Amino acid sequence: MNLISKILSPDDILLDTESTSKKRVFERAGLMFENNLQIARSQVFDSLFAREKLGSTGLGQGVAIPHGRITKLREASAAFIKTSHPIPFDAPDGQPVNLIFVLLVPERATDLHLQILGELAQMFSDSQFRNRLNACEDAASIHQLFYDWQQAG
Repeated sequence: MNLISKILSPDDILLDTESTSKKRVFERAGLMFENNLQIARSQVFDSLFAREKLGSTGLGQGVAIPHGRITKLREASAAFIKTSHPIPFDAPDGQPVNLIFVLLVPERATDLHLQILGELAQMFSDSQFRNRLNACEDAASIHQLFYDWQQAG
């Protein structure tokens, strides 16, 4: 089992047909965390935006991993948003993104936070994994892809 499958449930996956901007994606993520974990949506939004101001969390290849620290959060939490229309994210390759993995970590984040980010970077650097995600049409299939992913080597 990988680290991501421990923090991402099918309820944390959104197939988003509405968002057309980074701001809107952060609002939708905030609403998900508020509904699923009772974290105030404004706190999620502010944390993600504060991190984004330090530099884009767009990786390139249509992927972004916005992340933020949340006071009183006990353990890392995640949401995955797949947008139907790619949105501008200031990624290094200049391409818009549609695969957005949102990670929230406790204010005093540990090495686990870095391990999770490292695992996400490995997952999303795999073009077959990205292609499979883009082909998925429902949250259960997307969750299964994350669950089944194995670290190479």
